[in-house]
Amino acid sequence: MKRWQGLAGVLAAALLVSALPAPAVINDSAITEAALPRKLSEFGFFAGPGATDPAPALVAYSLRTPLFSDYAEKQRFVYVPQGARVAADAEGRLTFPVGSALIKTFGYGSGAAFRPIETRVLLRRASGWEALPYVWNADLSDADLKVAGTRLPVTVTRPDGKRSEISYAVPNKNQCKECHSSAGAVVPIGPIAANLDIAPARVAAFRKRIDWAAAPIAASGPIWNDASTGTLDQRARAYLMVNCAHCHNPTGSASNSGLFLNYGAAADRTATGLYKRPVAAGRGSGGREFAIAPGQPDQSIMIHRMGSTEPGVAMPEVGRSMVHEEGVALIREWISSLRSE
Repeated sequence: MKRWQGLAGVLAAALLVSALPAPAVINDSAITEAALPRKLSEFGFFAGPGATDPAPALVAYSLRTPLFSDYAEKQRFVYVPQGARVAADAEGRLTFPVGSALIKTFGYGSGAAFRPIETRVLLRRASGWEALPYVWNADLSDADLKVAGTRLPVTVTRPDGKRSEISYAVPNKNQCKECHSSAGAVVPIGPIAANLDIAPARVAAFRKRIDWAAAPIAASGPIWNDASTGTLDQRARAYLMVNCAHCHNPTGSASNSGLFLNYGAAADRTATGLYKRPVAAGRGSGGREFAIAPGQPDQSIMIHRMGSTEPGVAMPEVGRSMVHEEGVALIREWISSLRSE
């Protein structure tokens, strides 16, 4: 009898193990080949439903100062093929090898209550980066490619507890290119060493895979809403860098504006907006004269456009349907602190 009980226990354990989802295995060809996978599951990034159970090869990361996206929570992962290495320039911008992928899932709720809406992937192919948006189906069993984008009704709970009903925008493929464009090519936005927090269990191993052009750069950049991490000027510039500079830089899609908010541009006060007149005045200026009027946030075009949701006025142009009240408050405080000359 005991022998049969022992066999029954082994069989029950085996059945339990077989019922668990198998660990995800990355499909490298789905990343590198020219085809556009119709389902997110074709990549093998996740084993479970709803972006749960990431593949062991994925490395989780977060951004110290992230891009605002209608108060959505984001789960971020990077995949670099086994044996391949990442390069970092002197400013800590990372260059990923062919076969790499950046995976970002947007949703609402936290912890076990997190419910994904979409997962955007950036795939490093031999021809360059490919940006693709995938929308999760109702039962979260998989996500479907939405090249044309879509809109979904979502209830958003703000940090102050207020709830808002919004039409959440999943960008189309061309809008992905608009934000991720540099000199006409699609590039990642977030992975800059100083702004990149790798999951503690993987940080040492991942950083060993980076070939640094200069001294290694730690994740020590300012956190926009944490005064202990930097001065008001540093935190405001970090916020503008992440939320605006992907377009407003010398090689970005808004380069013709002459307003540059990327790291390294701060030395030119006019280029960064101080007393800078718009290249083309219109309703986007709201009758204001300068992008930034030092000491006068209400007379600054930047505050006017950040505080609007009106198409043709709102900045950023895509990626949000709400005003980031806390971010606007930071930039308002920063402009108020600037001395006029």
